[in-house]
Amino acid sequence: MNLNILKSMKIDFLSVDEYIRTFPDDIQLILNKVRATIKEKSPEASESISYGMPAYKLNGSPLVYFAGFKNHIGFYATPTGHSNFIEELSKYKQGKGSVQFPLNKPIPFDLIGRIVEYRVVENLNGKNKLH
Repeated sequence: MNLNILKSMKIDFLSVDEYIRTFPDDIQLILNKVRATIKEKSPEASESISYGMPAYKLNGSPLVYFAGFKNHIGFYATPTGHSNFIEELSKYKQGKGSVQFPLNKPIPFDLIGRIVEYRVVENLNGKNKLH
């Protein structure tokens, strides 16, 4: 199925596995590695689908989100998960509270992991301002 058509259909996914299975195999590998990176850095985080994409919460508060697109992986760790990594994220296209990692370049899994670690500390210290 065409990814643009799929994403415009507003499908209510029941699980992250189901969400990831909607992508071509090569993108599934990347999404699964993003997922594994998040789970490795925050094993206690709960996993769900929120806003139509994989979402992770810790202590009942949002931690990070990610999403697959035709040409990039979207990663959402707002607000501080981005603002505290400005220099490293500066080479990527960004929106308010989002960053796009292009699929035609290596995905920075190490950076994703460090952002998740930062958000975990912030979340556990009660400084979570992500909505």
